[in-house]
Order: sequence, then structure tokens, then C-alpha cells
Amino acid sequence: MRMKYLFSFLLVAFSIAFASAQDDLLNQLDTVKSKEKEIEMSAFKGLQICNMQSTKLAAKGEWYMVVSHRFGDLTQGFDNFFGLDNALTKIGGLYGATSWLTLGASRHTYNKIYELTAKYKLANQETDGFPVTIVGYNTMDINSALKTSEFPNLQFTDRLAFTTQLLVSRKFSKKFSFEIAPIYVHKNLYDDVLEQKDLLLVGAGARYKIAKRLSVNLEYAARIITVEGFTSPYKNPLSVGLDIETGGHVFQLVVSNSQPMNDVAVFSNTSGDWNGGSIYFGFNMYRSF
Repeated sequence: MRMKYLFSFLLVAFSIAFASAQDDLLNQLDTVKSKEKEIEMSAFKGLQICNMQSTKLAAKGEWYMVVSHRFGDLTQGFDNFFGLDNALTKIGGLYGATSWLTLGASRHTYNKIYELTAKYKLANQETDGFPVTIVGYNTMDINSALKTSEFPNLQFTDRLAFTTQLLVSRKFSKKFSFEIAPIYVHKNLYDDVLEQKDLLLVGAGARYKIAKRLSVNLEYAARIITVEGFTSPYKNPLSVGLDIETGGHVFQLVVSNSQPMNDVAVFSNTSGDWNGGSIYFGFNMYRSF
């Protein structure tokens, strides 16, 4: 009988000790978990704001098909059937090579350009830590429309143009996000009467959520360094857009003073003018796989 009481006492004591140790372990795990950095959700739903890139990347192993379209000048009315007569198209693909790197390639009807892109995350915005998301973005254009009959000494490198961008965004609330981006543009071949070989701009974009699946976007880029005595015929790009979230993709409606969609042309060859000049309507569609 005494052995039975002793066994019962040891069993109860062991159970209490085990429960106490389990509580200590759980408390330690909670402490470790609380020390982990919580990453803020993406500041933008779309991979682009309008024409500019956002700080959102494709997930690792994720494929995107990209189709973008810009109709002709809306201000010409029936002369070009409100832009339907001379539209531009971009079609391409994106791949999430890693969780921090997205690679892309696209073909543009504008100058028959092939555009290669790399987008890479440098830092994440944290809920109670680092205040912004930082992403690098590089593009390389290959202008396949250039002909040796017009440029007898044309070399392959003359077809190339580049942009380097640093995208810095912050999600201020569930509804509002903001991004600022220094942008550098370089052209190997350019018209020195109308264009500059190198450009430096500062771009800014914002998103405001107006409904569960709708948000309004705005972006603008301004040249900050110009050559003395040089007056460019091109304008600073200004665009407004509407994001529509539909299942597997984000559909973006865009109104802009830039008809071309490759980054080099957007930031250096925008010809439209919101103040009584040419305005272009179109869309961006991203379909994920």
C-alpha cells in the first residue's frame, strides 16, 4: 500500500514539474518569436504604379505574363478615332528567380524595342523597425528599329539604352502608400539636338485605396539636372491610374502624357502635355501563374 501511495506521489510531482517546464519552454518560444522582425505587407498591389515600377516583386518561382497597351492621342478625337488608329503595345514576362530578385523581358512596338529588366529587394519595411522598403531596378533597351541604311556606322552597342532606379516606398496605412525614386537614364545613341545622353530625374508615386479591390494611383518624374542652354522638347511624365484587383491578376487603367511604355522613353521622351497637349489612355494587365 505504501508503494502505491509513493508511486502516486511521484507521478503527481513529475506531472507538475513537466507542466512547469513546458510553460517555461513556451514562454521562451514566445520571447524568441517576439524578437523576430515582422515584415510589413507590400505597399503596392501592382508591380507598377502606372508607368513607374513599384517596390512589389514577384514571389519566388512565380511567373507573370504582362500585356500593356496605350492608345493614341485622345485629344485628336475622331481624327484618329480617339486613339484607336495608332496604339502601342507591350507584351512580356516576369519570373521570380528568388524571393528578392525578379527578372523580366518584354517586346514593345515603339521602336521595336526589346527590354530586359532586373528588380531586386535591398530592404523590407518592418512593422516596428526599419521604416521603408528599398528596391533596385535596372533596365536595358535594345532598339531593333535602327537601320544601317540610316546609320552606316551602326554598331550593336548603339542600339542600347539603360535606366538605373532606386525605389523607396513606405506603407503609411492600409489605405495610403508613397514611393520616391531617383532615376538615371543613359543612351548610347541619341539626337544631340533634341536629347541628352544622360538624364537624372526624381520620381514619386502614391496609392490610395478607395474600396476593397480598388485603388487610385498617381506618379510624376521631374528632371533635376539639365545642360546649360539646352531646352528639351520633351515633358516630365505625369500619370494617373486605377488598380482593379480581380482574382489572379491586377488590372490597371492608366491615363498619361507618355505613350511609350519602356522606361527609357517614359523618362526621356515623353511628348504629351496635360496642359492642352497629347494625352494617352491605356491599361496594364499582369497575370500570375
